[in-house]
Amino acid sequence: MDELKSYIREVPDFPVPGINFYDITTLLKSPSGLRLAADAFGDLFAGLDVDAVAGIESRGFLFGPLLACRLNAGFVPIRKPGKLPAETAGHDYSLEYGTDRLEIHRDAVREGARVLVVDDLMATGGTAAAAGALVRGLGAEVLAYGFLIELSFLKGRERLDGARVEAVLSY
Repeated sequence: MDELKSYIREVPDFPVPGINFYDITTLLKSPSGLRLAADAFGDLFAGLDVDAVAGIESRGFLFGPLLACRLNAGFVPIRKPGKLPAETAGHDYSLEYGTDRLEIHRDAVREGARVLVVDDLMATGGTAAAAGALVRGLGAEVLAYGFLIELSFLKGRERLDGARVEAVLSY
């Protein structure tokens, strides 16, 4: 995975002093880097029987549809407030430096559906936990969470609900 890490730019003190930001735009602009990431992500969940892949806004939208295609599943966006046109369910949650809210269409997944929740990066796990709560609130099951990058020193896995957690890269 060192090759994959070489495509990711580290930006110190962004968005605030003391935070080291892992910028995936350098990976996304490279055909070989993007292919390597897509293949590694797909390999983590090969054979997983899911009905939907739920991608968290906005970078979960980049990898979620790729995984959905590989897993023969639908893609469901989980968005910031006010971005979805039909009736939504929402969940408020805490961030490292504030609060936020996520929303999902009420008809996005059927009751009993098996869902994979995807994002580009897991830090403290708060956003992923909120996404999982939304999916479960619709009566679906969160089978797994998937991330391109996990900041393992922040112990975000501990905030998730016991579902399988996979990351392509760990820092």
